[in-house]
Amino acid sequence: MADRTYRYIDLVMAAFVAVLLISNIASTKIVALGPLSFDGGTLLFPLAYIFGDVLTEVYGYRRSRRVIWTGFFWLVVTALVLAIVDWLPSAGDWSGQEAFHAILGQTPRIVAASLLAYFAGEFSNSFVLAKMKLATQGRWLWTRTIGSTLVGEGVDTVVFVLVAFLGVLPTELVWAVLISNYIFKVGVEVVFTPVTYAVVAFLKRAEHEDYYDRDTNFNPFALSSDA
Repeated sequence: MADRTYRYIDLVMAAFVAVLLISNIASTKIVALGPLSFDGGTLLFPLAYIFGDVLTEVYGYRRSRRVIWTGFFWLVVTALVLAIVDWLPSAGDWSGQEAFHAILGQTPRIVAASLLAYFAGEFSNSFVLAKMKLATQGRWLWTRTIGSTLVGEGVDTVVFVLVAFLGVLPTELVWAVLISNYIFKVGVEVVFTPVTYAVVAFLKRAEHEDYYDRDTNFNPFALSSDA
């Protein structure tokens, strides 16, 4: 498949990566919203799946795969930079080291949880949406945006919460965070469905693209230009 030049895919990619990085930093705090308890990154992170839906729906799985890998790369860079800055000795007249370490200090477990959850969840989401688009012949967009989110966010939430917090937080809190995260993330997808429809319709018109993954190689590691 030959590459095309698109007007908006770079903007969607930038927004996608920005959401990932902001959410990853915000996830260091556990917040309470009514009866729900979840990490702070959950407030924004569902938008990453909405962007993922838009990318796959309009541009196809292959281009979405490249964006997912781009996000993965910058998540790794962020974790490395924060770890190095945390490790370096602070200036003698700067008193914020303890606060910096408490909030932004990267533990291998949190980094591993974030990267594994992102990788598994995003590719699950993109794969399910692409396959459902073929099965529905492009109809009923809401079924595949919500259906792919049910799978992708489920995988993401289970992997991240269990790897990051099981054995660290009380077990009851771990399950409360897992369930709350999942409900909140899927709820955001449902609420934003009209917005997703509008964005997808705009991009399909503007880009003259509505890609169907009929002959796509769905291997997440296939990054060559013709895969």
